[in-house]
Amino acid sequence: MNVDSDVSTSKQSSVMPMTIIGILFFIFGFVTWLNGSLIPFLKIICELNEFQALFVTFAFYIAYTVMALPMSSLLNRTGYKNGMAIGLAIMVVGSLAFIPAAKSANYMLFLIALFVLGTGLTILQTASNPYVVKIGPAKSAAMRISIMGLINKAAGVVVPLVFTALILADMGNVSEQSIAALTPEDRAATINELSNKLVWPYIYMAIALTALIGLVKFSSLPELDLGSEETGHDEKSSIIHFPQVVLGAIALFAYVGVEVIAGDTIGLYGSGLGVENFASLTSYTMVFMVIGYIIGVTCIPRFITQQQALLGSAISGSLCILGVILGSTSDTSIADVLWGWSGIAVIPNSVTFVALMGLAHALVWPSIWPLALDGLGKFTSQGSALLIMGISGGAILPLVFGKLAHYGDTQIAYLVGLPCYLFILFYAVRGHKMRKW
Repeated sequence: MNVDSDVSTSKQSSVMPMTIIGILFFIFGFVTWLNGSLIPFLKIICELNEFQALFVTFAFYIAYTVMALPMSSLLNRTGYKNGMAIGLAIMVVGSLAFIPAAKSANYMLFLIALFVLGTGLTILQTASNPYVVKIGPAKSAAMRISIMGLINKAAGVVVPLVFTALILADMGNVSEQSIAALTPEDRAATINELSNKLVWPYIYMAIALTALIGLVKFSSLPELDLGSEETGHDEKSSIIHFPQVVLGAIALFAYVGVEVIAGDTIGLYGSGLGVENFASLTSYTMVFMVIGYIIGVTCIPRFITQQQALLGSAISGSLCILGVILGSTSDTSIADVLWGWSGIAVIPNSVTFVALMGLAHALVWPSIWPLALDGLGKFTSQGSALLIMGISGGAILPLVFGKLAHYGDTQIAYLVGLPCYLFILFYAVRGHKMRKW
């Protein structure tokens, strides 16, 4: 590991740096999962249809694609530690932008605020993921990223509870149906009250983010000196000359796409099959993802390598896709064996395989990062930015799934995940080893 003397030569514990990065990963999860809770309220306040409301996710995720490379250039000038503080500051601006957006109920202002939040998260993600990779031994990097994944998912559990408590306190049952039943005067008053309440979660977030700026800026978090790393390829002048990164970004594009499909479409699929608890099916996928992260924390590198974890993920993911396509849409025998004894509602075999995709691909993100960033040296920030751009798969591939489901059959539409897992398999076997085209 080639970092400066604060990291490479001292015996200083990495507990404090990991704690600070862990807090940042909780913030990643909190802000990201907040979008899902925000959409129904914006739909009411701004009187949107379903298509318009989904621009929330578009405005947020497009920031990763648009701003990743500019933010990596900023990191090269400021350093990783200062870059994190700048990212947090940008997020403070985005949080405060929700105040005029909520007061005016202007949807465009909401979208701008979300884009600014996404921009701040982009620089934080671009800086913090390499930090987790480089702050300890390379062979255990996937284990450390798995820990961060657990923290990120924990935020996903907390967000809906906190957001709903802050927004709906003292307002009773607020829904599109209940508001539609009100008189015009009462409807306007209720929407105005709801809009004003929407301000407070983001004010609290701005205060918390401001405190985190001080924590990062004045902490003992060591600065990474990646420019001194020997890449062994002095003739390379661009990140495009590193196949392991370019292919890694494509693999992450595929991974994030199937992750979103597994988590966000299982409810729709279950609903179409008449599954009674379809509204809670996303939690099944999330639980299996958490189990996958726990496997990463406990088994990497003690029992399996990062490459083996990625290989296993690709194979098991492909098998899950075949299970979804070929599995019964009525028989629940697999769920009966896995958790039927616990009293948790069982689901058809085909739907169970969608949930199991969460377990199958949980270790893809933690495994790809250290493999892709290996030997980049001064190109690490650019490589990180390219990998972050792969997050756009979460916006594009679900749309492909949706088109296939709309014009065909939802069960067959899951075939879109098979080439994704097969590309991840290629990356695990050969792609991550390539050092020239």
